[in-house]
Amino acid sequence: MLLRVRSPDGNFRFEFQPTADVSELVAKILETSAEADPATLTISNQPRGNETLFTTLKGRSLQGLGLNHADLIFVGYKRKPETASTSTNPTTAPQPGLAADTAPRIWETVTEDPIDVYWRARDGKIPRSRDSRFCTHAAKGMCDYCMPLEPYDAAYHKEHAIKHLSYHAYLKKLTPKSTASATSNLPPLEPLSYKVKIPCPSGHPSWPAGICTACQPSAITLQSQPFRMVDHVEIASHEMVERFLRVWRETGAQRFGWLIGHYEPYDVVPMGIKAVVEAIYEPPQEGELDGLTLGLPWEEEQRIRTLSASATTPLTVVGYVFTDLTVSKDDPSKTICKRHPGSFYMSSLEVIFAATLQKTYPTPSRSSPTGQAGSRLVTLIITANENGDTDLAAYQASEQACAMVEADMIEASVDPGIVRVKEEDRSQDAARYVPDVFFSYKNDYGLEVKKTAKPAFPVEYLMVNASFFFVSHGFPTNPVPMFQSTRYFIENRMGLESQTIEGVMSKLASLDAPDIHDSRTARPGEAHKRRELAAWLSDWHLIAFLDTTQLFSPDDIKLMMRVLTSPTLLDDLSQLDPLLAIEGWNNLMAFTRDSAAASSGPTAMEDDIPQEILDQIAAAEGNGGGDAGGGDANSGGVRICPHCTFENSARAADCDVCGLPL
Repeated sequence: MLLRVRSPDGNFRFEFQPTADVSELVAKILETSAEADPATLTISNQPRGNETLFTTLKGRSLQGLGLNHADLIFVGYKRKPETASTSTNPTTAPQPGLAADTAPRIWETVTEDPIDVYWRARDGKIPRSRDSRFCTHAAKGMCDYCMPLEPYDAAYHKEHAIKHLSYHAYLKKLTPKSTASATSNLPPLEPLSYKVKIPCPSGHPSWPAGICTACQPSAITLQSQPFRMVDHVEIASHEMVERFLRVWRETGAQRFGWLIGHYEPYDVVPMGIKAVVEAIYEPPQEGELDGLTLGLPWEEEQRIRTLSASATTPLTVVGYVFTDLTVSKDDPSKTICKRHPGSFYMSSLEVIFAATLQKTYPTPSRSSPTGQAGSRLVTLIITANENGDTDLAAYQASEQACAMVEADMIEASVDPGIVRVKEEDRSQDAARYVPDVFFSYKNDYGLEVKKTAKPAFPVEYLMVNASFFFVSHGFPTNPVPMFQSTRYFIENRMGLESQTIEGVMSKLASLDAPDIHDSRTARPGEAHKRRELAAWLSDWHLIAFLDTTQLFSPDDIKLMMRVLTSPTLLDDLSQLDPLLAIEGWNNLMAFTRDSAAASSGPTAMEDDIPQEILDQIAAAEGNGGGDAGGGDANSGGVRICPHCTFENSARAADCDVCGLPL
């Protein structure tokens, strides 16, 4: 049978035979509590009170104590004398924020995301105004009809059609309300694990040589996850998505990108969290008509994460996005709707991929004994809706999906809406134990029916939202993106866009960047040039490219990112001064001057050509010229946009990126 133990060291689960002696339970507890004095070890069926010393229960069986499968017991103890004396030794300095007689535990040393720190400092209660019908008290009074609700209040969620609790509302529901409780400071979450315990606590040879109730995982019942780590995904600007789609629109190949952003409170749901996407980084990849090939782990990850963390509001990888679009043969202006209630919303292969990545990028949390709880990595899919227009959908795999992938229990099926359960494997090289897996559904008579998930089951049982399937998403009504520009070329787009230092210098020369001074030495009329320069430089892809040129030191790049992501940069241009003073910038400006001088100076051949001939050539070029066959001189070429330097087709009248006339 399974016993759940809650002690000062955390929450634990142990497997025993019902006839096992109580000494076996004591041994397991002492393995997890190295500082416990065995003589003071107590057991109780409630958090406070009714404690009984284990020493008075010698010779009793667990069944004889009245313990049953899945019972929760509460354990307490005093620390060993030598531990206490060591902790009070004046030569041993206690860590800040910890009592002198306690040692830090894993979850107590975790550094959480700022959004978690924000919500932990608040009670999250839902305010209510005075009810004119039932409130009979004075203006400053309060009663059951107007007192604030808990963030997990079921009636409020049902009234506002909120299907899932937010992460911190769920934690509030699990955490005891009484601060005096012995368990109030213990992490309330228990990480899921469907793997066989190796080595087995009972001491027999490890799986596959042997297995028992102490080391084998329990049967699994697939259930809808009651909470979600992210409640909303917000794209900082619509142009970001439009530029991401350019590869598919021009080649038909699917595209993948990492979402760079940060987390903010989302007040639409109690204690909600939204992921705000500020940029999309596109790693090296090979797109195809019906999929793509991607390298994992991605080589540039550490550089991109370091660069992102240097922003004014530190950024991180909040998810990933990919396209799944196919043009309709009947109407080329429409795309085929593949994902709908009669098909699937997220394929089994995509769910397993999402679960794998979510397990790779867990969320640091003080609410888990391991210091990690779930993941906020969001899957964003650009696909077609029922009208044939491109649309966005955001998803997450459930915690059960992550645990099943970690235990190597499931695999994708040929049918995208079906997940297959793998067969048990007892070979030494790839030992795999697969417990019983069940899922429930309502039959034609409205009755809840439980069914085995072997050999396969519907993919929606592994998604966070069993009803709506997707995390909400959208664009802000009044966008205030962190980066002022989305015009610079995007990385790793071979044959479509090219990032070169020569192109950067050409643009800087057109902006008169080498002649722009800091605010102390600025000349009259230079403010608009500084503003134009700041707006162009504040581009995620440009900063990321400059980081690869080796012109700037790591510290200079961090300074550049911090300056160019300031929300008040265009209102206070003096913030640009530190960037204009660094050595890397001065070197780049020196190269820009030399490049501009070399390109503008006359060649030796031009010196020999009479001026009247040069004037005729210039006039012919100004009138569009003409080739020998009378065709368009621009056919087959490109037109560089003077506003954003984007390469358009020769026949384009307006820029495909910024929309301004060429």
